[in-house]
Amino acid sequence: MRGAGERAAGSVGCMSRFSNLDLGLVVRGHGRHYIVEDTDGKRLVCHPRGKKSDAVVGDQVRFAESGDEGVIEAVEPRRNLLFRQDEWKTKSFAANLDQLLVLVAVEPVFSESQLARSLIAAESAGIRMAIALNKTDLPGTAEARERLAPYRAMGLTMFEVALKADREGSRATLAPWLAHQRTFVLGPSGTGKSTAINLLVKDAQAQVGEISQALNSGRHTTTTTQWYWTDDTRQTALIDSPGFQEFGLRQIAAADLWRFMPDLREHADCRFANCSHIHEPGCGVRAAVDQGLISASRYRIYGEILEELQRKSW
Repeated sequence: MRGAGERAAGSVGCMSRFSNLDLGLVVRGHGRHYIVEDTDGKRLVCHPRGKKSDAVVGDQVRFAESGDEGVIEAVEPRRNLLFRQDEWKTKSFAANLDQLLVLVAVEPVFSESQLARSLIAAESAGIRMAIALNKTDLPGTAEARERLAPYRAMGLTMFEVALKADREGSRATLAPWLAHQRTFVLGPSGTGKSTAINLLVKDAQAQVGEISQALNSGRHTTTTTQWYWTDDTRQTALIDSPGFQEFGLRQIAAADLWRFMPDLREHADCRFANCSHIHEPGCGVRAAVDQGLISASRYRIYGEILEELQRKSW
């Protein structure tokens, strides 16, 4: 039986019989309609062969042109896939990413649980990550900075920006880390994702308009994952997606959860190899919590997610 991650990644057929077809990059998808960019930068609407479609933004696909449109015949093997999974469905964000930028803000107050979940998903997919705190020109910055202290202590890359109040300073802060990378930008509504895209991407609205016109679906511009090249060289990409309320991690086995939380992993020198880090004696993680080496909020989040993953579905 195929696992959750394998199902989410989709079936990838034998590439040899499709190697003579054009190679393209999926830059947007809506239902069974995709925008595929060929190696010359030309974009066209493509549809998958058959009823099922496994392609996501960031996929390399083999396609055949048919008039003004194209047919996706196969999806090339992926090096990673960022996705979330709850009891009912799997939602894929994007494939073949270099890094994840989680954008949070001083206002509105961000959810520590959602932040932790997105970082766990990236860690499990082998995607490096960073956090950017936006709106640092507002009162409340010190409190937000304090809430992020456990992530700074873990050695996670951290940025502080004011995307509207200090456009040039913010660009100078983020641009070097983003350069020549494929970066997925994740964050709740109101944190400034659209502001960041418009600041960092040349002709961002033109790219949206071009794709929306091709799909004849302008009303979906804020509800679909979108690939942007930051400039005409097509060396640096930002991938934006709509906000979300829940971030399930059902793709992760309960017994492996701690492995994707670096602060817990660092102290998981426990008496028992299968320690759950909840109640067993001789637990290095709980000892680290008691000593203040792991923050109480991070340990609480671990317990909540662990209980969720252990809960049976009936």
